[in-house]
Amino acid sequence: MDTNQLYYGDNLDILRTHIPDESVDLIYIDPPFNSNQAYNVIFSEADGSSSQAQIQAFEDTWRWDETTEEAYHELVGTAPHLLVETIKSFRGFLTETNLMAYLVMMALRLVELHRALKPTGSFYLHCDPTASHYLRIILDQIFGVENFRNEIVWCYKRWPAKQTNFQKMHDIILRYGKSEEVVWNQLYDDFTEQTKKRVKGGKKIEHYVGESGKVLIRATNKVSPGVAMCDYWNIPMIAGQAKERLGYPTQKPEALLKRIIKASSNEGDVVLDGFCGCGTAIAVAQQFNRQWIGIDITHLAIALLKYRLADAFGDDVKYEIIGEPKDAESAKALAIQDRYQFQWWALSLIRARPYQGKKKGADEGVDGVIYYEDVDPDKPKKVLTRKIVVQVKSGKVSVKDIRELKSVVDSQDAVIGVFITLNPPTQPMVKEAATAGRFQWLHVAHTTYPKIQIRTINELLSGNGIEYPQTPIDVTFRRAERAAPQSQQLEIEA
Repeated sequence: MDTNQLYYGDNLDILRTHIPDESVDLIYIDPPFNSNQAYNVIFSEADGSSSQAQIQAFEDTWRWDETTEEAYHELVGTAPHLLVETIKSFRGFLTETNLMAYLVMMALRLVELHRALKPTGSFYLHCDPTASHYLRIILDQIFGVENFRNEIVWCYKRWPAKQTNFQKMHDIILRYGKSEEVVWNQLYDDFTEQTKKRVKGGKKIEHYVGESGKVLIRATNKVSPGVAMCDYWNIPMIAGQAKERLGYPTQKPEALLKRIIKASSNEGDVVLDGFCGCGTAIAVAQQFNRQWIGIDITHLAIALLKYRLADAFGDDVKYEIIGEPKDAESAKALAIQDRYQFQWWALSLIRARPYQGKKKGADEGVDGVIYYEDVDPDKPKKVLTRKIVVQVKSGKVSVKDIRELKSVVDSQDAVIGVFITLNPPTQPMVKEAATAGRFQWLHVAHTTYPKIQIRTINELLSGNGIEYPQTPIDVTFRRAERAAPQSQQLEIEA
């Protein structure tokens, strides 16, 4: 593989079209399932609410309908015999439920992921507890029972809540190999403080078998790396104020992915995440000098991952984006296919975030927002959070749209309104935008910006972005911390 690749689209189609047989060294996936809406959402509003558009997009993914029925018959007609019998048995008692739809769609994808994995490759599946027991049976049929390696328990703590059940404090990750011989780099846990105190020399410890046959420890001049890591991982969830946290409810800690990637791949190997979301597996693969392939079915995820890579690695990361519109015609095709995806992609061109109104499902005339923090020179201790509102249109536009945007800017107490259009604006629209006047930047005297700005998709693709104050603190998205150089990352312990 010559370059890292980021794909927008259905991972089943992408795997079949773009990923060759036995070309990937390590696969990690964390597929969503709608047992809990928050599990599916990779982005939340400032008040903690979830984007209704995202929820709808994910709810439509795993639902029994004509598409699922066709997928079921495809699976029965093409999959290995034992997998077919397993899926048929599941349908017998689960019937045509959302869970059964999920298992059918996942089985098709798991077959393709197995095909793409090298003989020495490893596969990790981060499971939702609603379906993990079914998925393990499916994986046994695809990879072979003999190639099951570990059921990893990721344990964490969080603020306790009053419940009628024991509080959930762990996730399950299933690990399979493609064959008997897989890439494996042994990882170690440190010795306990009690063990260190018992042996002079601290970490200079080794195990040996005593006369009684028991395994004992003793001091030695050879430094021991520690105790072979077990399948029970105590890794904290990302704290709310941690530098690593980017604001995505499904974000996994980098420490978790570092263990997986270090244990089951080497420098230069190819790591694939088929449900990449906010991209923790991709970011860690980049840190540890692995090649990577990321796939996601929403342009929102693709946009967030692009921001994360740019903030963390700058020009040090090179990759190709496949499936994203490159011109007005492909943008129009996306708009016809899915207006939400077109909207998220268009917002990403100006690094705006999707907007969710105060009322459930309402956008209040706003598709996206940009926030930045400004300081009044007369009141330097007072920080002002400014808002820019964005509307995105893919169909016919008229001067009425600009008048409505001006009204929205006022009602939202925004400083600037941006109108993104696929079609060229009319002359009356341009004239109406000009009548809105200009916004005065308090921090820099005599610096103003158009209060209403119109940009076509072609203009944005050509680099003609919007005009607004470029302050040191942009709070639209939390920025990923700048990653250390790769030479240093390779020395970081998991």
